[in-house]
Amino acid sequence: MDELKRQLREAAGAHHPDRARIHARVERGMAATRATRGGARHRPSARTSSAARPSWARVAGATAAVAAVLAAGGHTAATVLGSDRPDRSVTAQPAAPLRADGTVDPHSNRFWAQSNLTLTAPRPLTTLTVDLRVAQTGGVASTGHWRTLPADDFTVSVREDEAGALHYTWTLKPGRTAPAGRHVFAGQYNHAEGARAADRDRYTVTATDSGGERTSLRGDFAR
Repeated sequence: MDELKRQLREAAGAHHPDRARIHARVERGMAATRATRGGARHRPSARTSSAARPSWARVAGATAAVAAVLAAGGHTAATVLGSDRPDRSVTAQPAAPLRADGTVDPHSNRFWAQSNLTLTAPRPLTTLTVDLRVAQTGGVASTGHWRTLPADDFTVSVREDEAGALHYTWTLKPGRTAPAGRHVFAGQYNHAEGARAADRDRYTVTATDSGGERTSLRGDFAR
């Protein structure tokens, strides 16, 4: 027991436990316990002194000594012997980016059309400007516009540029916030009779989210 106590004191004072030494001590402690238990299987003769008889106190002491060695080395049984538990650590995923998608509304016809810009915001937006440009393909004239966000939160303008293209522009008012989610901005217009090509239509989006990240997006309505 003196030798075991000396080993325990050495393990407790070590700043950087040696796992190989700890394994060896555990094995020695377990071997001592098995040897003690093995002696208990034989009935002692009448001449055997009481001091030589196996003692459950000694078995318990050896078990406690093994636990103390593990504790002094900063290891649990699972650490020493290995563990089958999977690593449950979770890696933080980056926030999804702001996305925009331009489409010509399927209810458009041979005389009239609607261009839809769908904006998907993973975070609230503190600034937002959406410009929807409809190229002049003959007879293009505005008939209206709408958006799914509150009208009072935006200023809206409709104008023609030097090429005759229509621009629908929505600007979020200072101090207002567009919530995270899916939002639609639509421009409506007449056009010359027939199927209208939208390959020259464009959109531009500039926004700042609640985390201060600024994003600029450009795209078209060609399908």
